Amino acid sequence: MPSALPLGLPAPADGVLPEQAREGAAGRDFGLYVHIPFCAVRCGYCDFNTYTATELGGGGSQDQYAGTVHQELTLAGQALDASGVPRRPLSTVFFGGGTPTLLPASDLAGILSEAVAQWGLVEGAEVTTEANPDSVTEESLQILAAAGFTRVSFGMQSAVPHVLKVLDRTHSPERVPQAVEWARRAGLKVSLDLIYGTPGESLEDWRHSLTTALSYGPDHISAYALIIEDGTKLAGRIRRGEVPPIDDDDHAEKYALADELLTAGGLQWYEVSNWARTAADECRHNLAYWRGDDWWGAGPGAHSHVGGVRWWNVKHPRAYAAALTPGASPAAGREVLNDHDRYVEDVLLRVRLREGLAVDRLEPAGRHAIAGLIADGLIDGPDAIRGRLRLTGSGRLMADAVVRRLLPD
Repeated sequence: MPSALPLGLPAPADGVLPEQAREGAAGRDFGLYVHIPFCAVRCGYCDFNTYTATELGGGGSQDQYAGTVHQELTLAGQALDASGVPRRPLSTVFFGGGTPTLLPASDLAGILSEAVAQWGLVEGAEVTTEANPDSVTEESLQILAAAGFTRVSFGMQSAVPHVLKVLDRTHSPERVPQAVEWARRAGLKVSLDLIYGTPGESLEDWRHSLTTALSYGPDHISAYALIIEDGTKLAGRIRRGEVPPIDDDDHAEKYALADELLTAGGLQWYEVSNWARTAADECRHNLAYWRGDDWWGAGPGAHSHVGGVRWWNVKHPRAYAAALTPGASPAAGREVLNDHDRYVEDVLLRVRLREGLAVDRLEPAGRHAIAGLIADGLIDGPDAIRGRLRLTGSGRLMADAVVRRLLPD
């Protein structure tokens, strides 16, 4: 089952935010995340808040889901107005999951239309949906493009059948280039998601996945190290010895290979796990997370952030729909970050980026640590700390060690 929600303070039923949320809001970008919690099959490694039809039983209908999200978007507009947070047009919209494209394309288009009615879109806004290669058709992608979607992120994960089998992925490798071609014809930018470090994946398997992904000519590639979450099917298989455990050194070697091949293939690294063909192809929605901008998260289990106020919705689709029925907020809890919390988050997130964290943003203790980090060879120089940190001799990434040195106890 999906992981538990964080602990926090009670969230008010009307969704109104404290005064802190409106301070400086006019100068921050505003985005929307829409969580679509449905999957045809639960992948063995997945710990996200997703549900198959069997798990949902008789509730949480996919047919009614778009209408339920519309209710939250209406509530969102009202809550932000009541909080004194100025309405800003959406800079980015991101549909994630789950598999958003399990819903009819017309439902996704309708949710986007409702969001635009609430806030509007900035000129050239980025609108993305995640998709499995086997959950789209040429027609569905054309409907999305006509509705205002600009980008699709396909969960390719691997080009090697035995690796896909361990991950419980249902698509065949041959489906990916077809889906990419359909997206291109519709005028959509294309991102491919890859996972490395799957039990039983060799370095040559990973090389094949990278070169295959590059051969499709995507605008963007994300490459994520597999993390084994407690309670997942894959965690149980490793515990029983059915597949080998993951290895940090293997991860580091595969990360280095990804950077080498993706860079040679014309993509530039801009965040620890992400490469883009040009600056215009970078995922602006995810950059907003790392830069601490504002976003509203709609859907069960979705998280939101406005001006250092963070809240999260109830997890189950049935509970989510029931909470919205009387017009109340579906939020399960929230936290109000103080200045120190926001500083820590800023350091943790900005060091992931190519643009880095300017040293003068650090507290005195962090600035003092810089000399030691340079002496130890973990960073290059005094102007900014960036996500591309040194590797140790054993090949392990040293980002955690750097961050621990920069942050006070």
